[in-house]
Amino acid sequence: MGKMKKMAALLSALALTTGLIAGCGGSSSKDIKIGVVYELTGNTASFGTAAANGAKLAFKEINANGGVLGKQIQLVVADNKGEPSESSNAMTKVISQDKVVAVTGFTTSSNGIAASSVAEANKIPFVAAATTNPKVTINEASGKAKDYTFRVCFIDPFQGTVGANFVLNTLKAKKAAIMVDNSSDYSKGLVAVFKPAYTAGGGTVVAEEAYLQKDQDFKTILTNIKAANPDVIYLPGYYEEVGKIVKQARELGITASFVGGDGWDSPKLAEIGGGAALNNTYFTNHYSVEDKSPKSRAFVEAYQKEYGQLPDAMAVLGYDAAYALVDAIKRAGSAEPQKIREALAATKNFPAVTGDLTLNEKHDAVKSAVIIEMKDGKQVYRETIKP
Repeated sequence: MGKMKKMAALLSALALTTGLIAGCGGSSSKDIKIGVVYELTGNTASFGTAAANGAKLAFKEINANGGVLGKQIQLVVADNKGEPSESSNAMTKVISQDKVVAVTGFTTSSNGIAASSVAEANKIPFVAAATTNPKVTINEASGKAKDYTFRVCFIDPFQGTVGANFVLNTLKAKKAAIMVDNSSDYSKGLVAVFKPAYTAGGGTVVAEEAYLQKDQDFKTILTNIKAANPDVIYLPGYYEEVGKIVKQARELGITASFVGGDGWDSPKLAEIGGGAALNNTYFTNHYSVEDKSPKSRAFVEAYQKEYGQLPDAMAVLGYDAAYALVDAIKRAGSAEPQKIREALAATKNFPAVTGDLTLNEKHDAVKSAVIIEMKDGKQVYRETIKP
C-alpha cells in the first residue's frame, strides 16, 4: 500500500509539472490566437505604434467582456519594421510558428501588399487597418479580390479623387505641382488618381518632382517647383518627409497651399515641420478626433485613459480592424480560418468608430473621408466627403 501511495504521489507531481510546462509554452485550448503586426520601428513607426495601441485596447475590452465564443483572445504582436521584406517575415512567423488563426495590422501599402501574399499562401484571414493602395486586396493577374485579405480603410482611388475635388472646388486652385515618393506604392497610387481627376476638372499640372523615403534635402526640387509658381502642391507622402518638405518650402519662400493624404496623420508632423510652416496645408483622412458621435466619444475617452493622449486616425483604424475581425469570428461561430474568411466577406453595416463599415466585393471598406486643416500645428476638421 505504501508503494502505491508513493507511486500515486509521483504521478500526480509529474502531471502537475507537465501542466505547468505546457502552460508556459503557449496558448491554452481556451485561447484564440490572433496576430497583430505593425510598423513598430522604422520610418513609419508613429503610424504602427498608434494603430497597434488601438488594436490592443480593442482586444483588452473584448477580453474584459468575456472574449469571443467563450474564449479569451491571445495576441501575438510582431514588428514589420516598416519594410516589405520584414513584413513578409513577420507574417510568416506569426502564421507558421505562432499558429494564429487570423492577423490584423499594417498601416502602409507596400508592407500590406507583401503581407497579403503570405496570408493568401497560408489561407489565413488578414484584416488590414490603413493600407489604401488597391493592390493590397486585388490580385493583379486576375483583377479579382484576394480570398483572405480585407481592409477597414477607404482606398486611394476614392481618396485621390476627394483630394482633387477639394483642391478644385474649395481651394479654387487651378495650377498644381505634384511631389511623389517614388519608393512608395501609396504615394504613386494617389498621384495616379489625383492627376487625371484634377486635370479633368480644369486644373493644370505645372510641375512634377520625385523624391525617395529617407531623403533629407529637398531644396533643389522645391526650387524647381517655386519657379513654376503653383497655387497648390499635392504631396501624398508620409509624415517624416512631408514635415521636412513643407518646412524647407517655407524657408524658400513658397507660400502655396499643400494638400496630401492620410499619410500625414501623425503627431510627429508638427514636430518636424513646425506649426507655422504647416499653416495653409490640408489632407484627406479617415477620421477626426472632433467627431462627436457617441461611439467616437467613448473610444476617445477609453484611449486617453489607456495611453494618456488623444488618438489619431491610425489608432482608430487599428481599433476598428480588431473589432471587425472579432465580429467576424463571432458571426462565424468558429475560429477556423476558412469560416472567419467567409464571415469577413459578408460584413455589412458593422458599427465601427469611423462609421458603419461594409466590405464590398473587392474586400474594401465603403466609407466617408474627412478633410483636415493644419492650424498652428493642430488638426482642425473641415468637412466630410461621402462615397
